[in-house]
Amino acid sequence: MGCSLMLVCLCFNFYIYPLLSSSSSSSASAAASASASATGLQSEVDSISGSLYPEILRDEAVSRLYQLGKVSDAEDYLERTFMSPAAVRAGYLIRIWMEDAGLRTWIDHMGNVHGRVDGLNPSSKALLIGSHLDTVVDAGFFDGSLGIVSAIAALKALRVGGTLGRLVRPVEVIAFSDEEGVRFQSTFIGSAAVAGILPDSALQYSDKSGATVQEVLQRNSLQATKENLHQLKYDPDSVWGYAEVHIEQGPVLERVGMPLGVVKGIAGQTRLKVTVRGSQGHAGTVPMSMRHDPMVAAAELIVLLENVCKHPEDFLSFDDHCKDSSVQSLSGSLVCTVGEISPWPSASNVIPGQVVFTVDIRAMDDMGREAVIYEFSSRMYQICDRRSVSCNLERKHNAGAVMCDPELSTQLKSAAHSALRKMTNELDSEVPVLMSGAGHDAMAISHLTKVGMIFVRCRGGISHSPKEHVLDDDVWAAGLAVLAFLETHM
Repeated sequence: MGCSLMLVCLCFNFYIYPLLSSSSSSSASAAASASASATGLQSEVDSISGSLYPEILRDEAVSRLYQLGKVSDAEDYLERTFMSPAAVRAGYLIRIWMEDAGLRTWIDHMGNVHGRVDGLNPSSKALLIGSHLDTVVDAGFFDGSLGIVSAIAALKALRVGGTLGRLVRPVEVIAFSDEEGVRFQSTFIGSAAVAGILPDSALQYSDKSGATVQEVLQRNSLQATKENLHQLKYDPDSVWGYAEVHIEQGPVLERVGMPLGVVKGIAGQTRLKVTVRGSQGHAGTVPMSMRHDPMVAAAELIVLLENVCKHPEDFLSFDDHCKDSSVQSLSGSLVCTVGEISPWPSASNVIPGQVVFTVDIRAMDDMGREAVIYEFSSRMYQICDRRSVSCNLERKHNAGAVMCDPELSTQLKSAAHSALRKMTNELDSEVPVLMSGAGHDAMAISHLTKVGMIFVRCRGGISHSPKEHVLDDDVWAAGLAVLAFLETHM
């Protein structure tokens, strides 16, 4: 087979810069105000330190992140999935904050929360800024939320400074209702609808309880029909570009000692559902030699997947002309994960009759990712035949790798550099440029317009975990970077 090669690298300079100190005391205890009276607004203006807006971009933003982190469907951990009660509450809270920043707000038929300021030229192409309000199960406080809160904070800083109306183009913040895909196993429901790439069939996706996307939207008074779904699509001619702030979810920025980085591209991603069916039976009476056990078949398949993804050079066939470069590309970015496995009937004394497990495959090289899926699929059927069980592989989600717009990325890099220089009064190091192995709403929006992203350092590179953490001053840096970026649109 042929190959389309893109060498994957982390493109940054290893300048070690001292960590910006954290203002830990300003975290959960920082006071947040949903709205400001005229007197309060003047007080805010009077208290602003130079043009750094610490009260808004750090203290209030951190407080709001912790407020969102407490909006959960579970008592002991953070869980907020698509259109769950907690997600709806979070959406209304975000809407209040958008209005506090001077934005006109609405919630669309897919549950996305929008806040818009028209600026000097309401008919001009709009700048979109956003991220997602949903979470994984047992999540941290910053994934998704940081991008929403930082954007709102930057626009509020403009309002407080009296310059919000000077924007030369409309600016719209969008809190997307679903990016993680936890509830319906289909990522980007919210942003894909805005981009116009969400299929009509998505309305009939069902969760574990059997409820469909359409039903859960209707329960929240959102009339999700095929016609409304099509109306959600933005006209590409009405959009200038899209920017997203997000935690890195990796260790690179912490390793090089930089609070902010700019994203060059996002790895492609495929989600698979594998179903293995065998013969259900009594654990004590069926001889080992006579079993058709889907659990052990699934176990062998999972180990196979690990081997293929650890050592693609031992499994994949390429043309001699490009084998080395293709393997090098995959080795630099290929990751494969089985995150969920469900046997039926799931009893300790029963040989299961069916096992279902998920597969998540990501790589910067789209053709290489497809080659991995093809190889895994081919060997899967061989293993199932040998074990006398049946196998079925279903593709649940597919997103090609996305390269960020060079011009937009340059602007975001300049904004990040400006923010860090203001905070430290000296910054000679380059803002790192790196690749993203995680999926983001920018992937869906890239089908609508050019995209760019800023990454924010997170402690230990830990994400999708309650241990996820961003320093207060790094939240400040993110807000300052968005503010600097917005000021280029004046």
